Amino acid sequence: MAKLIYSMVTSLDGYAEAAEGDLGAGAEDQEVHTFINDVFRSVGTYLYGRRMYETMVYWETAHTEPDQPPHILQYARDWQAAEKVVYSTTLESVSSAKTRIERTFDPDAVRKLKAETDDDLTVDGPTLAAQAIAAGLVDEYHLFITTSVVGGGTRFFPDGVRLDLELVEERAFDSGLIYARYRTR
Repeated sequence: MAKLIYSMVTSLDGYAEAAEGDLGAGAEDQEVHTFINDVFRSVGTYLYGRRMYETMVYWETAHTEPDQPPHILQYARDWQAAEKVVYSTTLESVSSAKTRIERTFDPDAVRKLKAETDDDLTVDGPTLAAQAIAAGLVDEYHLFITTSVVGGGTRFFPDGVRLDLELVEERAFDSGLIYARYRTR
């Protein structure tokens, strides 16, 4: 049975999306990106909302840009190899292989997908993740915490949800970014 993982870069004050500007430096660092490649290589399916998909679809063609470093090329290959499910009521079509559109998030369908595959899944983006968290589907939380306090935006964890988590891994990077992996108790 696969795990469902929720992972995002977050600000030090817990925002996965800043109200203004970005979340701060650190995630684009080669050391961090190589680590992310290694952690998520086992992912067989990405679950996206429309906005996150539109950000991530860059990886469908990233390998065609000149002078890409090896860690970028590796992530592009891994992303292209995985299945993608995009939950959207407005997206007409997708521009990446191995990608399908679902009009609504169905917790039972995700439970079935988890049960039928050995490869892990991720749910990406705080809005879609909030639905998966509320349905009790998320098995692990991977936070990549920047050194910035952004003061507002969309929180990594949704309001109104209580979770008891176990810290199972942590790592600090030279850039100041901190990785923390938690498992649902």
